Amino acid sequence: MSKKSEFDEQTAHRYFSVECFNRAWDLIDKPDRTLEEDEEMIRLSLTSTWHWSQRPDCTTKNISISYWQTSRVYALLRQPDNSRRYGQLCLEVSQGEGISPFYLAYAYEALARAEAMAGNKEKARVHIAEAQQTAENIDKPEDRQQLLDDLAAVGNL
Repeated sequence: MSKKSEFDEQTAHRYFSVECFNRAWDLIDKPDRTLEEDEEMIRLSLTSTWHWSQRPDCTTKNISISYWQTSRVYALLRQPDNSRRYGQLCLEVSQGEGISPFYLAYAYEALARAEAMAGNKEKARVHIAEAQQTAENIDKPEDRQQLLDDLAAVGNL
């Protein structure tokens, strides 16, 4: 027999999808994380993704961003296989209809970062080139520049 929740699950999903994403981002930006904070960063990013997936208003854009964040977390932690896995998931959802080139370009950026972390410089360069080509279709100049700056940082890894 199913037990009725004493709280509004959709409200909880809305809260935790955003809260966990933002808390993971705070840890991404923190220059000197502890091992415990590294583990928390993984848990927060994955939890955010799950809560987004439970929301009725979840879009491919939301999932793309979530997968991108998780890929970035794993790249920061020098786990290229996990970073590549989430970068690939990000790419798959970002190739769908109606999603902005900005998110597709960042999927390529995630894959480039994962390959750079793995020491696969040639594969990283291929993904950087794909991102740069996709960037030509980004309407907002500030978004395009943000992407190009992030790609330059990947090229320096």
